[in-house]
Amino acid sequence: MPSEQQGSASTMPTREFLTFVLGDETYALDIMTVKEIRGYEATTKIANAPDFIKGVINLRGDIVPIIDLRIKFGIGEPTYNEWTIVIMLNIHERIVGIVVDGVSDVMNLEDEEVKPAPEFGVAFDSKYLHGLATLEDHMVIIVDIEALISSDELGLFETA
Repeated sequence: MPSEQQGSASTMPTREFLTFVLGDETYALDIMTVKEIRGYEATTKIANAPDFIKGVINLRGDIVPIIDLRIKFGIGEPTYNEWTIVIMLNIHERIVGIVVDGVSDVMNLEDEEVKPAPEFGVAFDSKYLHGLATLEDHMVIIVDIEALISSDELGLFETA
């Protein structure tokens, strides 16, 4: 029948994203990369690490680097208190924690609801963005968190 779509690049019609806040903006990442969400805890500093790498923690036997995206992208003043959130991600079989201002919600998006990102106006380089989506009355910036965390820019993974 002519109504069937052929050659669709979409892997799934609907995907789930975890939304989080950095400064005044709402971001989202693929929920399949999220291992857990936890409060911020003191880290062990690593000598000569960039400022945005807060250090490492021992998470049930795994040594996990903690990255503060607020510092990395110059978004707001980072504070560390009982409300500071760390999203633990599983990226390429490695656990990495990212510090964010808060976690908002889980949203479901169909591929056609995600619009291409502009080349300006957001803290993330557009190569780390899937696009933008509308959630109620504001825009959500959808981050390609796997590309960002495994990028040479962060230096957490050795390049092949």
